[in-house]
Amino acid sequence: MEELLTFVAKSLVDHPEQVRVQTTEGAEAVILELNVAEEDMGKVIGKQGRIAKAIRSVVKAATAKNSKPVFVEIQRPVTEVLQETESAEDDNDADEA
Repeated sequence: MEELLTFVAKSLVDHPEQVRVQTTEGAEAVILELNVAEEDMGKVIGKQGRIAKAIRSVVKAATAKNSKPVFVEIQRPVTEVLQETESAEDDNDADEA
């Protein structure tokens, strides 16, 4: 599963070296977390989420015989999350002043 998602994602993006897939296996489901470069988010999601939906469909079809359902989550880039955290802190500092 992880290899399939990695292959598909690397085929779509401009920076394949930054593609990361992490598997989290719970009691009832398996979650595949896909991380790509910030510039490649649009290529993985596509217009109106069509590419993301297609990726999820391919993974779902490949894992249909598994007893646990498999979910694909496309994670926001770490740099984007850090920037939001910093701007929220700056907003809090401005509110306190």
